[in-house]
Amino acid sequence: MQTESHAPVVDADGHILEPPDLWTDYIDPRYRDRAIRIEREERGWEVLLFDNKPAEVVRGTLGALGGVGMNPEELLIPGKKTYLDGCPRGSYDPHARLQVMDEEGIDIAFLYPTIGIFWEGWVTDPHLATAYCRAYNRWIVEFCRANPKRLYPIAHVSLLDPEGAVEETLRARKDGCVGVFLSPDMPARGWKHFDDPAFARFWETVQDLQMPVGFHVIVRDEPSFRDWIRKDAEFGLFNFAFLAIDVMAAFTQMMSLGMFERYPRLKCTVLESGANWISAWLDRMDHKYIPMASRTRLKMKPSEYFYRQCVVSADPDETMTAQVVEHIGADYFVWASDYPHIDSSFGVAREMKERLAPLPVAAQQKVLGANALRFYGLTAC
Repeated sequence: MQTESHAPVVDADGHILEPPDLWTDYIDPRYRDRAIRIEREERGWEVLLFDNKPAEVVRGTLGALGGVGMNPEELLIPGKKTYLDGCPRGSYDPHARLQVMDEEGIDIAFLYPTIGIFWEGWVTDPHLATAYCRAYNRWIVEFCRANPKRLYPIAHVSLLDPEGAVEETLRARKDGCVGVFLSPDMPARGWKHFDDPAFARFWETVQDLQMPVGFHVIVRDEPSFRDWIRKDAEFGLFNFAFLAIDVMAAFTQMMSLGMFERYPRLKCTVLESGANWISAWLDRMDHKYIPMASRTRLKMKPSEYFYRQCVVSADPDETMTAQVVEHIGADYFVWASDYPHIDSSFGVAREMKERLAPLPVAAQQKVLGANALRFYGLTAC
């Protein structure tokens, strides 16, 4: 834990790995026969089932949903490793997670799902989508009660069920959730755009509750960029790198549709897409806004809405973070460990400090933790 002389280090996007029986144990009873679960197929490979249908993109490779510190080649061989093989204790045991945080020099973590970033898009029943969210949110709140000053739950909410999204956001807030994770892709919201009137109550609710919404990468059998993927190709480098596109698109649509103008107290976090791109993208949007001003609801430049209402999460491996932070301003950046996923590693807090070392100490402290606490309206213990 931090002392008075130690500025807090806050992981703005850590993950858990859900226990395989989470949904059967926590879902509303009437949906138990359609709960998310893991089974084995005829070859002995694990399959992840959503509404009793398999997710092909991870067939036989569920160990790769975790895997921090493990050999990725083994994790990606179908049938080689199980889901539990890839789960370090810190991914599902809160006391073990706190020990990992102590070892890593992380004081506070905001926690997001893992299996939860897969199932939207497969599920077409709005009420089942909300039931999946509610089951997860019940569990993550219990997880974080192990130390509510260091572990903060982010509620998973599905816009496929607009009324259910409002109800679950209100319930989750009362239960202790401090923010909302939204899937960025169109299928997850029934192909409706963010400014659809069906979502108005949801945006009003998160604005009034002061719960930031976060867009995070998701994984689908048929991603939004599927036309670019060779039909015979396995999930590979192209897919993995391009997962960031949905997050960038969601942020850009929020901006271009005037959502930050319509909801001036709405806060938005842009997660797991890196942060070094934000400078060039804000410049591009500001430049294109000039000739397009008469065709948009925006009354200010896009960058001004970003400064007023958004933060973006930097990854430890990005090489230009200090320069981008210096250019944009230190108030608009947080950072994330992505623990315990296959592309995460240990020592990331130290690596992040090294990336930020060229900046003044006050700026470093903002990015390392102060911005996240301010954005979520929290104080360090």
